Amino acid sequence: MPSPYVRRRQLAAEIRKLRESRGLTTDGLARLMYYNRAKISRLENAAVRPDVGEIINMLEALEVTGSQYDRLFQLAREAAQKGWWDKYGVSMGPRQKLYADLEYNADTVREYNQTVMPAVLQAPEFISALVDLDECQGKLDYVPERMTEARMRRQSELLRPGGPSYETVLDECVIHRLAVPPQAKVAQLRHMIGVVSDDERITVRVLRHDAIVLGGFLPKSAFYLYTFAESGDSPIAVIDTATTDLVLPQRSEVARYEGIYDRLREAALSREDSMTFLDRVANRLADQTGSRT
Repeated sequence: MPSPYVRRRQLAAEIRKLRESRGLTTDGLARLMYYNRAKISRLENAAVRPDVGEIINMLEALEVTGSQYDRLFQLAREAAQKGWWDKYGVSMGPRQKLYADLEYNADTVREYNQTVMPAVLQAPEFISALVDLDECQGKLDYVPERMTEARMRRQSELLRPGGPSYETVLDECVIHRLAVPPQAKVAQLRHMIGVVSDDERITVRVLRHDAIVLGGFLPKSAFYLYTFAESGDSPIAVIDTATTDLVLPQRSEVARYEGIYDRLREAALSREDSMTFLDRVANRLADQTGSRT
């Protein structure tokens, strides 16, 4: 299944192009369709899952026929598809759903994280510790057990046969600064080591706290880079902020973050040295807490 989110963005661009080719403003198309302006704006900004019936009515109103009609109808169908992530409702949240959607049909996923362990590589014990941290900030708006189930499903989808290659540059500060119990950290580190050791498609590179990142400024936040196997699906960058995710579809914007990622990757430890480092940290934490096995 193609990424419904990627298809929504493609459909949004096509709707905007059609509207402009007919000399219509957003308000003009809304009046033609007897819709409110906000609905057209949401469609053109890929902010909502399209209703296929409404898209058909729009194509007919704009007198789209032949192969163009067939192509846009198929695009609308794919944009309207639901994925496994949709069944989790609020327990997964819109941000995690976006990542799951993009990962599902990605060819490659690259990530830089300076705030938390990669969600797709988290151990259940670590997820539970994160829930405790979340509760410190206020009442939870999700069921922890369902959220954990969804996150583990996301991990299994990443690791499925035919899934994308995945690489993350993990800032060392995450290991030391995140206020979770040492036992949860040990479980998390050993879990990541096990996943990487079992699957050559998965790579974790640790960016040591004293590493020098050459060639420019440091990134201001975590970010994700996605490429897709289908030739018509352009690369996407997603920037993680405290309150929302910024999706950057423009090639120049993506290229800039690709350059930042390459500089971080160059400064980080190799795959093998990263595993050695994580194992050493896990053993030290286990010794300190008397939980080494």
